[in-house]
Amino acid sequence: MFSAIKQAARARTMPLRAAKSSPSNIVRMPACRTIVTKKYTEEHEAVVFDDETGLGVVSITDHAQESLGDVVFVELPAVGSKISKGSQIGAVESVKAASDIYAPVSGTVTEVNEVLNSEPGLLNRSPEEEGWLCKIQLSAPEEMDKLLTLEGYKATWEA
Repeated sequence: MFSAIKQAARARTMPLRAAKSSPSNIVRMPACRTIVTKKYTEEHEAVVFDDETGLGVVSITDHAQESLGDVVFVELPAVGSKISKGSQIGAVESVKAASDIYAPVSGTVTEVNEVLNSEPGLLNRSPEEEGWLCKIQLSAPEEMDKLLTLEGYKATWEA
């Protein structure tokens, strides 16, 4: 693998005509840059936004699952639902408490994590990765700018 990386690095520094003469060199493609941003709400939701696709993946934070304890039930939004930032989109019930889930951004729900219906404890094991709640096609991507950074989020409950 490292030799492929070295070869690619050399191909980028070679003049274009030299790269054409050897069929083994990697062909240069226009660079495509995608920015993926993770932001948080004070209500303990997180959203990972891909600016290329306009899709946000919503989850609860690790801090939220620790506060809830063992999750026994998850209510998810319906696919195709149009949601507004701050509106209730679901709920999480645990042995200690129940908590509503609020939309961190506005848009249309394109997918929900059906695994949570049979394995709600996945929210405890991997809340921000495998335990994601839903995917939202953002209607107003600029709403991401108003959400909290990790440091800002931690400051809301580390006092």
